Amino acid sequence: MEGLEISEVRFSEIPFENSVFRFDAEYFKKNYLMEDKQRTKFKTIYLGEDYFITDGQHGYHEVDNISEIHHLTAKNFKKWFADNIGADRLAKWVDDNNKRSSLKVNDIVLTTRGSVGYCAIVKEEVLPANIDQDVARIAFTKDDRIMPQFLVTYINTKFGQDWTTRNQTGMVQQGLALWRVRELPIPKLTIQFQKKIEYIIEQAHEVIIESNKCFYEAEAFLLETIGFVNFIPSSDPVNIKNFKESFWAAGRLDAEYYQMKYENYLSLIYSYNGGFEILKNACNQKDDNFNPEETKEYSYIELSDIGKSGEIKGCTTAQGKDMPTRARRKVNSNDVVVSSIEGSLDSCALVTTEFDNALCSTGFYVINSDKINSETLLVLFKSGPMQNILKQNCSGTILTAINKTEFQNIPVPLIDKSVQEIIKQKITESFRLKIQSELLLETAKRAVEIAIEEDENEAIKYIEENSAK
Repeated sequence: MEGLEISEVRFSEIPFENSVFRFDAEYFKKNYLMEDKQRTKFKTIYLGEDYFITDGQHGYHEVDNISEIHHLTAKNFKKWFADNIGADRLAKWVDDNNKRSSLKVNDIVLTTRGSVGYCAIVKEEVLPANIDQDVARIAFTKDDRIMPQFLVTYINTKFGQDWTTRNQTGMVQQGLALWRVRELPIPKLTIQFQKKIEYIIEQAHEVIIESNKCFYEAEAFLLETIGFVNFIPSSDPVNIKNFKESFWAAGRLDAEYYQMKYENYLSLIYSYNGGFEILKNACNQKDDNFNPEETKEYSYIELSDIGKSGEIKGCTTAQGKDMPTRARRKVNSNDVVVSSIEGSLDSCALVTTEFDNALCSTGFYVINSDKINSETLLVLFKSGPMQNILKQNCSGTILTAINKTEFQNIPVPLIDKSVQEIIKQKITESFRLKIQSELLLETAKRAVEIAIEEDENEAIKYIEENSAK
């Protein structure tokens, strides 16, 4: 029968990995069985043999905004290296009571609920940190039979990702039990080969660090230009306004709106020697709704896809009929997307050619400008002054956000063209390095797949060929 896939498996051939005796057809898809066969050419090490595996605290945790400890969740593990973008700060007592899930350098983290299968390695820049109950901490405990850099690569290959997909269980929400994670089978490749993978992963991490450095340099240069370096906003909790200066002018009665610090940030922009314009004059805003065609495939960018340094980390691909109703903004290369939601205002990104003609959530404002290049716009909207001005203008009850009118009326400094050009160069270099890091990670991933499908010699040849490019 055309389109029907059939696999025949003997009872005696059901492996240890199926210790719960799964007999649903989905578990025995042909590509899963093929991967089992390819993997069993090597000695198998089960993850729990060499690694301590646990999850984060179940139930209540306390947020403390002055704590140094980040509370990392699934969204922080989407791109091989753990990040702390948008992470809450965790009260120290919670971390003290859950040291088993307190992260260390070279721990591996694997998401086990909701978005199952995100896998990343932990590096110094995200520490101290702890995890929630939907994430497994995989901590090295024994000898170097399975190196952490090899492990994160293996789990991100099709072999690892298919295994996590295949072994999810549950009715309402699919998940991967911790005991199942401990049974994750790893093919034992030679230490010599694993060290080659380790080198590539560490190289990719160094490139990412350099990329972030370029972004921070661009940001520092912009802040110096607008006079923010020695700027200290007021911490005075009292600001007295008459009716004409307050509700009559702004239509706001909440005390938060009139904090002195916001006036200080606005004064900084107003006094910039290059001048300023309100956003609707300085920028072009794309706010027309786009209705996707039902059977056409689109890329969709949402809040969780935005990276720390203004990059788009990924997207969802689906047909128009399967798109969420908020997927109604079309973006093009060199547009800048700015989150309108308080709490995520720093989720701003530059749209690169990879995402040209993609859709994004209506939770973003989409802008570009004939007066300010896109790279400078990105850095500007992620800067402290603009973030505070955006925050001041947020309003609402259930979902606090900045509305269109308020957004269009925020002041935008007209940055000097020579400054814009330097910022553009640094951001362009930052994005180039990110692409380089992604290529290194892809090389490591494909090399591990080739080693399992063919042999290590072919995998090493692939690494050498791609290193020469």
